Amino acid sequence: MMIRYFFLSISLLLTITLSSQELTGEQLLEKAISYHDPENNWSTFKGKMLIEMENPKSSPRSTVVEMKLPNNYFKTTVKKDNYTIESELDNGECTLKLNGSTSIFPKIKDSLNISCDRAKMMKNYYTYLYGLPMKLKDPGTIIDSKVIKKTFKGKEYLVLKAGYDKEVGSDTWYFYFDPKTYAMEVYQFFHDESKNDGEYILLSEMITVNGIKIPKVRKWYYNKGDVFLATDNLRKANSL
Repeated sequence: MMIRYFFLSISLLLTITLSSQELTGEQLLEKAISYHDPENNWSTFKGKMLIEMENPKSSPRSTVVEMKLPNNYFKTTVKKDNYTIESELDNGECTLKLNGSTSIFPKIKDSLNISCDRAKMMKNYYTYLYGLPMKLKDPGTIIDSKVIKKTFKGKEYLVLKAGYDKEVGSDTWYFYFDPKTYAMEVYQFFHDESKNDGEYILLSEMITVNGIKIPKVRKWYYNKGDVFLATDNLRKANSL
């Protein structure tokens, strides 16, 4: 009887392993999206999030992010030291405020990096990171058909490689998914993989906002030397 159960267990393990190996990159992506956004809510996402960044080399920073994707609306309110910077993009219209005022001296704008170009960059940054893995369906994303099995920080993952058309970006990204649930737990990017540059980000404590599973904690490290950079904590999140 024990021998029978042993061979049944081995057979099941081989079936799971072969199933994982047979997954294409697109199939893995679909499974990951089904886990994170089972009701396809990302395209209609309307939410507000409070994100606090802790950096050992800098003072704390809190950012309130408001996104209304169907309305092409995005706003950040950043508080750091004695400054509050508001950057709003409302259907193409850009509004910038410092401590509640739209009158900002040019030198102060430059020193604090307050600009509409910066606002657009932060929109791309937050919608990309908090929209993963769904954002990997965007035009210009090149998904590698081969799924890699890799052990990272002592855990085995199914890894998806993504590149981008020249007009979109030049970095190479790797996304690490739990082989059982398909939850995204790590992502990593390189500017030049041969130099081991770039960073990796550890994701933990999934919460649900608008039916979408989003990691509450993101810990950033340099690839080279595993040097810790910062932690982003999602303190509050709600629908709008």
